[in-house]
Amino acid sequence: MIKEKVAQSDIEMSRICKFLNCQEEDILKMYNSSAFDTEVLLRWSKLLQYDFFRLYSQHLILYSPQSSMNYIQKKKTDHLLPAFRKSLYTKEIVEFVLHKIRKGEMTKSSVISEYKIPKSTLYKWLHKYDMINK
Repeated sequence: MIKEKVAQSDIEMSRICKFLNCQEEDILKMYNSSAFDTEVLLRWSKLLQYDFFRLYSQHLILYSPQSSMNYIQKKKTDHLLPAFRKSLYTKEIVEFVLHKIRKGEMTKSSVISEYKIPKSTLYKWLHKYDMINK
């Protein structure tokens, strides 16, 4: 995806090398790499003005098993890091799910079971976005 975004942005290789402080060969290796150091990914995100971290967070929201939350014992201690709720869905996720249903690729029950989206949430999305599209 980084390679696609570079092509789309039409950024010269010399600028990329200078910004990331590496050689052209390193950049070409990065294009084929499946894993990055977070600092490197952050620099790519800044250079290309695109949030590559969002890809991972959306994957966590869609595919993390909801049942595993029962195994985690919640302690009432103050943490320095902010706590994120799993029930926050981005606009892209909502559109993706509704598109699957509207095109007949998935049924409502299959969306609920595969993506662990609560039934009430899905029906609220359907009602809200069907009203907008009418």
